[in-house]
This record gives sequence, structure tokens and C-alpha cells, in this order.
Amino acid sequence: MEAAVPAGRASTTRRTAPVWVWALPPVAVLALVFLYPLALVVQESLAPGAYADVLASASFREALVTTVWLAVASTAGCLALGFVLAVVIAFVPFPGGRAVSKFIDVFLSFPSFLITLALLFLYGTVGMANGLWTDVTGDPSGPFRFLTTPWGVLLAEITYFTPFVVRPLLAAFSQMETAQLEVASSLGARPLRIVRQVILPEALPALAAGGSLVLVLCLNEFGIVLFTGAKGVTTLPMLVYGKAILESDYAAACVVAVVNVALSVGLYALYRGVSRRAGA
Repeated sequence: MEAAVPAGRASTTRRTAPVWVWALPPVAVLALVFLYPLALVVQESLAPGAYADVLASASFREALVTTVWLAVASTAGCLALGFVLAVVIAFVPFPGGRAVSKFIDVFLSFPSFLITLALLFLYGTVGMANGLWTDVTGDPSGPFRFLTTPWGVLLAEITYFTPFVVRPLLAAFSQMETAQLEVASSLGARPLRIVRQVILPEALPALAAGGSLVLVLCLNEFGIVLFTGAKGVTTLPMLVYGKAILESDYAAACVVAVVNVALSVGLYALYRGVSRRAGA
């Protein structure tokens, strides 16, 4: 008569598939959808002389400088404006505060070109601001023409990407103990000191998360630059578009794309490293 096998031992002796087998489907999808196209881009960029020609061109250097300074300036503007807005929404009672918070969630779903078109309607050459100016003064044209300059692109990017900083800040502030603010206020601390010494330290992780996201998004932004029609503003994504679509120089376009990807990953890693060192 065979000895009975305990139920616990029987369950442990059952054969199960190795862990790596379950990782195969998502890895296969990732390889097909992302890694394979990326490999094709890298392969195309390795055409003889492609890197030397592109990296030595003045248009590439100008696009690189423009891309970096726009991304850094937009991120700084979003961090400053987003922090102020989040503090006001979270800690300053005013009618409609909850509606504003909900609107920020909806704003995140808007396409970037929609915000750019709205700014064009307001401050474009034939926009509302210039129309009011000409109606009042009788001048043939208005003074608001900054949207076709790098400053217009900067304004559009800050306008569009600021909610990406506000949203994580509001989530962080919702977890704060209001007792800290009450104690600081009862001890005579002024509002600016409370913000600097109590609220800001709590906000650093959310600022790091939102800022790093905005930095990467700005480095790769295409729609805002295209729809503003800013003259002389050529970023790396715009250069890829020009090389591939307008000039049919696919090798040069792939070189710029590879550099753009490397720049995005490198700056993101640097930003996160600095944030961790700062205790964010």
C-alpha cells in the first residue's frame, strides 16, 4: 500500500513555469513596438559619414543650443509658477478652489497645439490683444509680436507644462499635516517663512518628479514650436522633421533623433541625481 503524500508537500512538488517564461510576452511586445524601431533608427544613423556631417553642421549646433536652453528655462518657469499656484490652491481658501483643482486634471489631457492656438488667438499678429490695440489707437498693427520669437515658444511651453508640476504638488500637499502649519503660525511665523521652512521641504520630492517630467517633455516638444511659427527657432525635433520630411535626408534625421534620445536620457539621469543629492 502506497504511503499518502502530505497535501503541503504535494503542492510544493508541483511543476510551475520558470519566472522568466512569464516575462517573455511583455519583453516580446516591448522589443517589437519600441526596441526594433529604435534599432532601425540607430542602424540608419550609422551610414558612412552621417555623424560627422551632422555634428559638424551649424544648423545642428544651433538646434542643440536652442533645445537645451528652452527646455531648462521652461522647466524653471514651470517649477516656479507651479509651486506658487499649488500653494495658493492648497492652502489659500477661495471660492472655486476645488473646481480649479479639477480643471488642472482636465488640462493635462489637452494637446499642446490647442494651448498654442489659444495663445495665437490672444497674442497673435491678428489676435485679440492686437485687435484691441488697433481699435483704441488707430494704428495699422499692434505691438504684440513676441509669439513668433523664442520667448513666445517659452511662454507657450510654460503655460502648457505647468499643470504637470501642479498636479504632483497638490497630491503631496494633501498628505501634509495641517498641524505643522498651525504650530508655525501660532509661533509667529510669517506666511513667507512658513512656505520656505515648512511647505517647501515637503514639496521637494514632488518638485523633483514634476520637474524631471517637464524637462524630458520639453526636450522632445514638437507641436508647440511648429504651431507658434517662431522664426529662427529650430529645436532638435524640428530638425528631425526638416531633415526627414522636407529634405528626405533620412540618415541625418536618424542621427539627430539618436542625439535627441541620448540627450533626453542623459539630462533626465542628471536631474534625478541632483535631486537625490538635494534630498528630494
